[in-house]
Amino acid sequence: RLQKLKEMFISKFGSAPKFYARAPGRVNLIGEHIDYCGYAVLPMAIEQDILIAVEPAQTQVLQLANTNSSYLDFNTSVNNIQINKTKPQWHNYFLCGLKGIQEHFGLNNPTGMNCLLDGTIPPSSGLSSSSALVCCAGLVTLRANGKTLSKVELAEICTKSERYIGTEGGGMDQSISFLAEEGTAKLIEFSPLRATDVRLPSGATFVIANSCVEMNKAATSHYNIRVMECRLATKLLSKSKGLEWRKMLRLHDVQTKLGVSLEEMLTIVEEVLHPEPYSAEEICKCLGISLEELHSQILSQNMQDVSTFKLYQRAKHVYREAARVLEFQKICSEAPANALQLLGELMKQSHISCREMYECSCPELDRLVDICLQFGAIGSRLTGAGWGGCTVSMVPTDKLNTFLKNVKKAYYQMDGQRLAVENNSLFATKPGRGALVFVEA
Repeated sequence: RLQKLKEMFISKFGSAPKFYARAPGRVNLIGEHIDYCGYAVLPMAIEQDILIAVEPAQTQVLQLANTNSSYLDFNTSVNNIQINKTKPQWHNYFLCGLKGIQEHFGLNNPTGMNCLLDGTIPPSSGLSSSSALVCCAGLVTLRANGKTLSKVELAEICTKSERYIGTEGGGMDQSISFLAEEGTAKLIEFSPLRATDVRLPSGATFVIANSCVEMNKAATSHYNIRVMECRLATKLLSKSKGLEWRKMLRLHDVQTKLGVSLEEMLTIVEEVLHPEPYSAEEICKCLGISLEELHSQILSQNMQDVSTFKLYQRAKHVYREAARVLEFQKICSEAPANALQLLGELMKQSHISCREMYECSCPELDRLVDICLQFGAIGSRLTGAGWGGCTVSMVPTDKLNTFLKNVKKAYYQMDGQRLAVENNSLFATKPGRGALVFVEA
């Protein structure tokens, strides 16, 4: 693959690349939609990645090309980075990483670059192809400008810079992309960012299956509405407990300030919030503020037209899912005889909560989860933002081949469009390594 990339680079730019950077995609085993609420998540890097061949240029021009001809070439001055939020195209994600590094170092005369990109992560599949691209671009820019940063600093910069495209992400994708190590999943905690090895039990393999429903979270408001609903739930819970609600942004902050367990937080949610959706007017009444203040101080720019918010359901999902992550880690470290069954149960509960409380599944994902469980998966759930993309299933290793055959038949071969992409849509994976730069010997 590297040799092919090098040859294409030479034919495109007329000279050889000076170095390469790679950043992996990821699969989240458990802990969906809770990173932006401040809670720990449990992902692993996958073997699929973004690979970029790079030659620093004498001019201050960035030239981007892609081995996939459906992604058009792009060039711009590195002194004038414009990121289009309204219709994000592939190069905008590269520009996020570039801009993040430029701003961090205050680079006045950044180096121009010729870059050729090759990706093996299925796009819009919930396996974090966009974050891998942002991370890889950050790494490339760092190297081309002769700067250095720790992996943790890089992860934090790339998390912030991906927000230039309008996604209010929490940092899981960028953190695992940089901090992953081969052979182990990671418990990723935030504020401060840290990663702990989680050894997965032997006897099972994780299988990724793509529903073939594309979901681009930057181009849709579903994702950002959930972020906002969690923020509003934070404020109502804080206000009811006499906390400084204006300063509170994440559901984790409420738990920390009150010094209570996740179990106790669930009781507080039951006491304070009601299951019926809240109108903007009711939220204002609860907080004692005007509609104008809600719109200007709390709701983000792209949330101004949303009229109802489900706070009870979102908060319950977050606190329960946060508890499942800790339980998953505990089972992996204690490794009881029935570890696989216990982990499978947690994955199933997570999917039900994503479907019913967070409403981030879709009929195809639900069907795929059912098929995977029917054909022998011990646990199965959606992974990534949801509303399309992939499922992750834990399958007994000795039943893997039969499982793959049956799922192919039941989900992919019944549908012409899915059949066309089945080879890239269903695969076993193991924990891969994090982002790195390598130079031609």
